Amino acid sequence: MPKVESINQNLPTDALPNFRNLGATLRIVLLVNGIALLAALVQAISLQDIVNHFIDGSAFLQPVLLTSLLLLYVLNDKLARLIYWRGVAAVIALVVATTLAIAYLGGELYAPALGNTSFYAARNALLSGILTLLLLAYFRLRTLSLSTALHDARLQALQARIRPHFLFNSINAVLSILRADPRRAETALEDMADLFRMAMADSQKMVLLRREIELSRQYLSLEKLRLGERLRENWQVDEALNDALVPPLMLQPLLENAVYHGIEPLSEGGLIEVKLNLKGHELHLDVRNPCHGKCGVHNGNKMALENIRERLALQFDVEASYSVESGSDYYHVHIQLPYKKEERNEQR
Repeated sequence: MPKVESINQNLPTDALPNFRNLGATLRIVLLVNGIALLAALVQAISLQDIVNHFIDGSAFLQPVLLTSLLLLYVLNDKLARLIYWRGVAAVIALVVATTLAIAYLGGELYAPALGNTSFYAARNALLSGILTLLLLAYFRLRTLSLSTALHDARLQALQARIRPHFLFNSINAVLSILRADPRRAETALEDMADLFRMAMADSQKMVLLRREIELSRQYLSLEKLRLGERLRENWQVDEALNDALVPPLMLQPLLENAVYHGIEPLSEGGLIEVKLNLKGHELHLDVRNPCHGKCGVHNGNKMALENIRERLALQFDVEASYSVESGSDYYHVHIQLPYKKEERNEQR
């Protein structure tokens, strides 16, 4: 049975940060060193004193920080399964234990002036615990501030499906072929049902890329009922991505924008190019379409595309990117995100 994966390790507002995420790790390193620099600034009486205090503090800080991050990386999955407050307690306990261990192992190396390793270790353990709690609070507040993107995703996707002009155009197109081509009309209605079903599905689960592609092709098939030969498509999909997982309803809004602002205004229509390929451990998605004059998006679609950008930021942090390139006759969207694949439980 395929193992269902959450759309984001950080998604629930009461959840620990993903300690295997590059963005989370970079933030921890920068914030901790920034606080250390601020502490050195407060204690210093001269510019050289700032440097001396920071170097002296870093001699102990960096081993504790790097060791803690390594342990958190290894234990990330186990910590993620804990209830939030137990996870917080476990992380703080781990960092405090690491601080004490390094302080006692270092002995006089870290506290030559004090001559009291026990006091030095206890003081730094207390500071480590407080700092860890503050960092976890920061990540929780950051998740809260971004989580509206996911809560709105399902509603925006559903609104896009039931947008009057899309719904009426699709129904009228089906009615126009109902007698002449009943099989095609039946297929179109099934495609519409799939679109509604996906819109109302759980937006917090990763989905197979091949399912996203299938859904997007169903959407384009519906649009072809009214645009006919004016709408052409070209898909280039790397076979290595057959088991890739992506956030739901990520591709379809890009195609919707390409249809309504690229193909539909052009009397001769045009070609929508979709390219998905794997480079190392990164999945690259490109959607390119022709357009006339100033290329852009309407307010509704702009919200949908911004929602995709926010969801990627929340899920993958700095490991994902979303960029747009446009000219007088083309519009190109590029998305890069980490390659995650479907996990299967082996049955014996």
